Amino acid sequence: MTKLDGLDEVKLCTGYTLDGKPVDILPRGASEVARCEPVYETFGGWKESTIGITQWDNLPENVRKYPSRVQEVAGVPIDMVSTGPDRDETILLRHPFKV
Repeated sequence: MTKLDGLDEVKLCTGYTLDGKPVDILPRGASEVARCEPVYETFGGWKESTIGITQWDNLPENVRKYPSRVQEVAGVPIDMVSTGPDRDETILLRHPFKV
């Protein structure tokens, strides 16, 4: 998440359109894929640094909204959020090896 610090807004691609019509699956042909346009959801950015934050509730609200929506769109849970390069700069949301 630290790579997103300081941005005015953050975008998440939630789908594509082909010739103005929504598509559920990207087409196989390269020429058709080239005509696809991404559909974005836009989130407010944040100016605060997230480096080293180790608790989910200590992240700015806009930071929390983005990965929450990513997991909804992807349909899979996010287990960890990194807030820096060190191992201890990680927020464990759910143990990845416990079901």
